[in-house]
Amino acid sequence: MKNVLIQEYIGRMTLTDVNNFALNNGIVLKEDELSLVYNHIIKNWRTVIYGNPRPILDDLKKNLDNVTYQKIETLYTQFKNRYL
Repeated sequence: MKNVLIQEYIGRMTLTDVNNFALNNGIVLKEDELSLVYNHIIKNWRTVIYGNPRPILDDLKKNLDNVTYQKIETLYTQFKNRYL
């Protein structure tokens, strides 16, 4: 049931939703960075939630500004710890 709800939410998610979430958490994404993050969320949400997200985080680290990446990784860790 939980997977269905998450999948439905992800299916309706837009670039604007991701950008607004980022901005609300002090992360400013350039257009190409926003697309990269959005695409990882859409394609890899199961891995991010249930698996080993290290390859995804490594890809983000290579393609994002260092400060932006650090903020995203910190935010990911906070949410992961909150919902374990």
